[in-house]
Amino acid sequence: MKKILLVLSVLSAPFFLSQKTKNVKPETKKNTNTNVATDVKPSLSLTKEEIQLYNGKFLKFIAALKVSDRKAMDELLSEKAKKMVTDVVYQKLATDIKTNKTFQIIKASYKPLIDGSSLPMIQYKYSDDKAAEPKEVITAVFETDGKIMGIKPYKIVK
Repeated sequence: MKKILLVLSVLSAPFFLSQKTKNVKPETKKNTNTNVATDVKPSLSLTKEEIQLYNGKFLKFIAALKVSDRKAMDELLSEKAKKMVTDVVYQKLATDIKTNKTFQIIKASYKPLIDGSSLPMIQYKYSDDKAAEPKEVITAVFETDGKIMGIKPYKIVK
């Protein structure tokens, strides 16, 4: 017997259900509904204009972080992020992000969320990191209007 794991999202809270099945076979029936465009895929990358908008907001945030300008940083954050960010979070970001270095975009796409929606995301590395896989990556997630939802620096450890 095989187990199938189903994930349901109700009010952004995941519920897991397990169901035992016997002899599961994939369905090969073709979609005959002509109202559904099967060859249309949503764009997974950001447009040049979106990248310029989000990158500009990120760089303004980094400049404000460098001089510890709390007011300027708060203005760049989304309302939801403002409620959660404290001085301790700003201090941690200031120690984890090397604000004196320049940044290079390594990925600009959408980050899928648990509720099925997605938000714009840009990943950066330090420009002087020439390794095939960067040692440190900074991920910035934005609202569509450019407000910053979150910034997460992390080191890749092998």
